[in-house]
Amino acid sequence: MDAELAALAASGATTLVSLMVTDSWAQARQVVGRLVARTDSDGVTVAQLEAARTRLLAADARDHARAAREVTDQWHVHLHRLLGTGAVTGDGLRDLLTSLQRIADTAAPGPVTVHNSITGGVQEGPVIQSGRVTGLTLHMRDPAAPGPGRDVRPSPEDPS
Repeated sequence: MDAELAALAASGATTLVSLMVTDSWAQARQVVGRLVARTDSDGVTVAQLEAARTRLLAADARDHARAAREVTDQWHVHLHRLLGTGAVTGDGLRDLLTSLQRIADTAAPGPVTVHNSITGGVQEGPVIQSGRVTGLTLHMRDPAAPGPGRDVRPSPEDPS
């Protein structure tokens, strides 16, 4: 098998696994499911795709990279085997990869954790970091304004 087909198998596996943890998984599963249904020569089923996805979603942050690598390796071997047996042609794999890439280009990523630290100065209100914020209303009280527990009159002990 030539290097181009091996690279296609690797790219297909990587793209497939990246889609497993997105909201676009249902679309990707349908595309891959059609291929699996036609070429189910070695017993790979849509259920195995779902099992791989479940494994990725269940992995905690520490184990996610390892699980993703193992699942990617598994699907790389499977796609490579399909090419080697002739169950899938290079054109068929290119079509699969094109479809998966199209889905990936529009896929929303899975949950992302963001941590921001603010240092220096004093922040007297909310700090928002964003590319765009719409429809946001902040109700803030003037820290110098009288409020519960604040007496603006000087106390008799206050020398000022």
